[in-house]
Amino acid sequence: MYYFYGIDWTYIVFMLPCLILSLICQAKVNSSFSKYSKIRNTRGMTGAQAAQYVLTHYGVTGVRIEQTSGKLSDHFDPRTNVIRLSESVYNAASVAAVGVACHEAGHAVQHATGYLPNKIRGAIVPAARVGSTLGWVLFLIGLFLPTQYSFVLWLGIIFFSLSVLFTVVTLPVEFDASRRALKCIRDTNLLVNEEYSGAKSVLTAAAMTYVAAAATAVLQLLRLILIANRRD
Repeated sequence: MYYFYGIDWTYIVFMLPCLILSLICQAKVNSSFSKYSKIRNTRGMTGAQAAQYVLTHYGVTGVRIEQTSGKLSDHFDPRTNVIRLSESVYNAASVAAVGVACHEAGHAVQHATGYLPNKIRGAIVPAARVGSTLGWVLFLIGLFLPTQYSFVLWLGIIFFSLSVLFTVVTLPVEFDASRRALKCIRDTNLLVNEEYSGAKSVLTAAAMTYVAAAATAVLQLLRLILIANRRD
């Protein structure tokens, strides 16, 4: 039985802990970024300059760096080979801005060097997008069909698992981008002492949000499998 007085216990057992973890991780990202956004780095280097610095350090050319709107909307677009930095990063000379910008430049380096997990993630993006939507649609339809059509439930689970695979593969990609960024920062003394620790704190907090997302996706998949098994 999954419901007791209208309460879905599978959701409470599997998903509530992940929801709490995700909220904690997001709060940590916001607090770390806010804290180190107030600290100017010694070199006075902006986020845009720092991103270019990392690209040059790793010998990567042909990557544009642009400003984009939104808070913490920074990302690297492999389709156009463009690093897009948010307003609080692009022109800011803070420790946080340098850390975030260098991380995004790390993704550009991955793309340029053919980093395998990054190539795998890029290859499954279309399937993951379809799976994240179609999987739920098929699963919900299957719940309302007679048990002899339980294969619809399992088909939905298979599609949903593609999006779960994407979140799991994302982990090594994100951790490696931060590793490349911090290595460049440390080896070239781009940030020193407490500045380096601050940038590392921001990137570590950001990485934990991806860990929370992967854990949530995996547990959601297990929850759907449990529901399907019990229904059969």
